[in-house]
Amino acid sequence: MLWMMRFSWFVSAVVVTIVLSPSLQSFPPAEAIRSSNFDSYLRFHNSSGVLDQFSFRKAPLFRSGGECGSALGETGVCDPSLVHVAITLDVEYLRGSIAAVHSILQHSRCPDSVFFHFLVSHANLETLVRSTFPQLKLKVYYFDPERVRSRISTSVRQALEQPLNYARNYLADILEPCVGRVIYLDSDLVVVDDISKLWRTSLGTKTIGAPEYCEANFTNYFTRNFWSDRRFSGTFKGRNPCYFNTGVMVIDLGKWRRFGYTKRIERWMEIQKTNRIYELGSLPPFLLVFAGDLAPIEHRWNQHGLGGDNVRGSCRDLHPGPVSLLHWSGSGKPWLRLDSNKPCPLDSLWSPYDLYGHST
Repeated sequence: MLWMMRFSWFVSAVVVTIVLSPSLQSFPPAEAIRSSNFDSYLRFHNSSGVLDQFSFRKAPLFRSGGECGSALGETGVCDPSLVHVAITLDVEYLRGSIAAVHSILQHSRCPDSVFFHFLVSHANLETLVRSTFPQLKLKVYYFDPERVRSRISTSVRQALEQPLNYARNYLADILEPCVGRVIYLDSDLVVVDDISKLWRTSLGTKTIGAPEYCEANFTNYFTRNFWSDRRFSGTFKGRNPCYFNTGVMVIDLGKWRRFGYTKRIERWMEIQKTNRIYELGSLPPFLLVFAGDLAPIEHRWNQHGLGGDNVRGSCRDLHPGPVSLLHWSGSGKPWLRLDSNKPCPLDSLWSPYDLYGHST
């Protein structure tokens, strides 16, 4: 397959030896500023020039072949032929987000059919993305940090406390009602397969799908206080919960809206503020609501943990098996390690998608 040919030249340098172990809504919906109304917001908030430090070269033009048919017709974002992908954009992870988009387009058989929904809390990011990907089909939504700031508790790593990490909780409210399904992706990953394969994953009766990792010690994701109080631990009664990583999820937004999952997640965040039932930011509320009740997706779609643990960012190897998505979850990010000349071996798999800096 084409993606395998593109990928094999730099995968061959990596020795894969070690199995990586994975170490409701009480307020109105999160405010969304649509692209058509975004310019005035940008002009008002970009006075600091914080984005002047970024320079991305223009990506190659990726176009669909004749076998793909038409996409984005008169119905726009509501076109049923589109593949919807949601990614956050912020200053700290912007370089990773750009690389993620680049990788999706490069390996997509029908790149014109991919529609990107960007969630932002910073100024002028839409202009930057459009200059890097002039033909990209996208919409930008402003996520107000104040919507979740009072609900966020301290975590093992400060980066996990950023409000934009919680924007995924509000996708069903932010995106247009006609968008019935979305792939949510973190900013620290690259896709090395056709994204439409993930899009076509059957969720059955479930609301979300994600790779499960049942070999992980599930008790480690919650505190002793949680497990010792049956008011909390009883939530898993009748379920067989397994760890899953929330950085790659296929979400049925229709079911999410119907069953009010945003409100359920917010309820656990409120409990956390007074009872300290977990330590890992935005992940545990998803586990509390969905663990043991999600559609399992092949592990190839989230080769996660490549950023190492949440403190040291140590080097890790891939899980055994095929690879469709590489995910640098954990504290070590490939662009930082590459810039510091202290890369991990697998960081070389991320660098071909990096568009940061001027052409050499």
